[in-house]
Amino acid sequence: MHNNALRWALALGFVAFIAAGSAWAAPGAHGPDGEHLDAPGAAARADGLLRLPDGSVQVPMASQRLMGFRTVLAQAAQVPQTTELPGRVVQDPNAGARVQSPLTGQIEAGPRGFALPGQRVRAGEVLAYVRHLPDPLAGASLQAQLAELRAAQTVAEQRWQRLSSLEGSVPRREIEAAQAEVYSLQARQQALSAGQRARVALRAPVGGVIARAEVLAGQVVEGREVLFEIVDPARLLVEASTADVALGQRIAAATLAGMPGVRLEPLGSGAALRDGLLPLLFRARQSPPSAGNATATAQLPLALGQPVTVIVQRTDTLQGFVLPAEAIVRNPANQPVLWIKSGAERYIPQPVQFRALDASTVVVHAGLGADNRVVVRGAALLAQIR
Repeated sequence: MHNNALRWALALGFVAFIAAGSAWAAPGAHGPDGEHLDAPGAAARADGLLRLPDGSVQVPMASQRLMGFRTVLAQAAQVPQTTELPGRVVQDPNAGARVQSPLTGQIEAGPRGFALPGQRVRAGEVLAYVRHLPDPLAGASLQAQLAELRAAQTVAEQRWQRLSSLEGSVPRREIEAAQAEVYSLQARQQALSAGQRARVALRAPVGGVIARAEVLAGQVVEGREVLFEIVDPARLLVEASTADVALGQRIAAATLAGMPGVRLEPLGSGAALRDGLLPLLFRARQSPPSAGNATATAQLPLALGQPVTVIVQRTDTLQGFVLPAEAIVRNPANQPVLWIKSGAERYIPQPVQFRALDASTVVVHAGLGADNRVVVRGAALLAQIR
């Protein structure tokens, strides 16, 4: 009697185990052509995470809640075609300036010291001084000219005094000519002396923020050397390049990859190729705050010369599935994959092809079937389960 009861208990336990395994591997996930993605795997482990032999992953419900998984049903839609272009941040010529040295000389600090990167300056503000440094030969020649002028001035003053003492017996115009010659020689000496120790003030042509400052006290600079660069952080431009000369007429919108807080306004394209590529110009703007984030940063998260990737949305369309960019992860073969939920605790990796739609979303155009439940938050954690 006791043996019969034991056999019944074992049989009931085996049936319950089979039923639980069937519920865990419930079919439902399917590929783009309607094929089922479920495949037989290893026995489920009730005590933790498990990667099955077919590549799928078992995650207990408690672990799913801790990892914050979120899934959505994939729905096909018509979206704009996109193109990714390399670009860089450039300054607006109407809102920026370069301060160059007009002569060869030595740097001296301005009234408020040297302007530092990140410091806001006003138009006309003195940033630094450049004191002229003549070369030795030019200095010797200048000294010789000054000596000649001083000697000529001495002779002219003596003549003026002699003629002035004879006033009434010599014509008035000769006395005035001698006086004018003395004044002329004095002015020439003053001009040469001032040029010898000339100090030129470097002023900010426009108001803005110092983007670059390459000056130190006592530094000797050459003429036309760039010492300061001033930009307006709110008026930056982005320059991209493309080999498609017709792309400029097919741009509907543009964004920067990885920068959802920045939107781009197309300004136009160049009329001439540069190194075989057509330049496209965009104005960077602050994106309006979303409903969940009512505050926006006062300054664009961009720096002059920064390399960026421009995502251009064209006027032609493509059918695909719009998903958050974080839903795409890489498998060990470096293929882009999505994780599809099949059953309560099972997730299946599905290789896909996608394009970036904007800074935070992508469009999957191959490899995904309709009505699949796709993991859009926590996919990176699933890819790490071994």
